[in-house]
Amino acid sequence: MEEKDIHRVMRILKDEVQGWDPPSVTRIATGTKDPFKVLISCMLSLRTKDEVTRRASERLFNMAPDSRGIARLSTRQIQEAIYPVGFYRIKAKNIKKVCEILIEKYRGDVPSKLEELLSLPGVGRKTANLVLTLGFGKPGICVDTHVHRITNRWGYVNTKSPEDTEFVLRKKLPEDYWIEFNSLLVSFGQRICRPIAPFCSECVLQEFCKRVGVKKSR
Repeated sequence: MEEKDIHRVMRILKDEVQGWDPPSVTRIATGTKDPFKVLISCMLSLRTKDEVTRRASERLFNMAPDSRGIARLSTRQIQEAIYPVGFYRIKAKNIKKVCEILIEKYRGDVPSKLEELLSLPGVGRKTANLVLTLGFGKPGICVDTHVHRITNRWGYVNTKSPEDTEFVLRKKLPEDYWIEFNSLLVSFGQRICRPIAPFCSECVLQEFCKRVGVKKSR
């Protein structure tokens, strides 16, 4: 993909995903506008299928909708609420600790600075950026496996890791697209641009994609 093509690609992509179910964290953010729920649901989403994340988030927030409520739960209660998300035992410990830190340092609220978010246990750059974009409406580039895979497959970036992809996109991707970029590419990656054997025959972006690393397609 040529750098100049990104504007056309984004217009096409936005039209294409209309009517598709958004990623679970995007759906939670759209429904609540609550940075705390974005933070916790994103922590749950790591290494977990989208529908499992959604249901686990709903169960936990029904028990306790904010940091003070979750901090009062035992780690075992959190585990039972979020099971079967991936690494649920570790995530339960991290979620409880995060809530305790939020109460102690931020009066129960979620900080809106990247560096402060990254200091929280279990919070990496993907989660921190998603909280900034979906929770606070601030510019940030959330790079998960879908964003990393698809932008490299397009030939828009040439990177080895999601973190490298984030920093290249910060220099290359127009800032107007930063907030929505992750949600669009996650939806597209789940439905069309799959990790293995993507549906290239159904792809509306064929003319822009260099298909880097694609050995088999449908």
